[in-house]
Amino acid sequence: MSELTIEAHEYPTGTALGFNGTTEWALDSVEVDDTLWLPREDQLRDLLRAAFRSLVLGPDGYRVTIELDGDERQFVSVSAPEAYGLALLALLERVSA
Repeated sequence: MSELTIEAHEYPTGTALGFNGTTEWALDSVEVDDTLWLPREDQLRDLLRAAFRSLVLGPDGYRVTIELDGDERQFVSVSAPEAYGLALLALLERVSA
């Protein structure tokens, strides 16, 4: 769906997201409460901001290194976006603690 133009439509019953250019699709719109935003890799990296140190592909998967409380921490996953997501969750947990 990331290639589609999506437009928010406000109705008395709530917000629906409409997909423009979907004549061949059965899905014309979906309620906003039924959606989930999955950020792109660059969006996750941007959210890490100054804590981000590196992304490396190793034999065990993608490894994201961030600085957290003065220490470097590494998060490994089979995909780069998931490794970024794990790092971001750790950063958010520290901020909310």
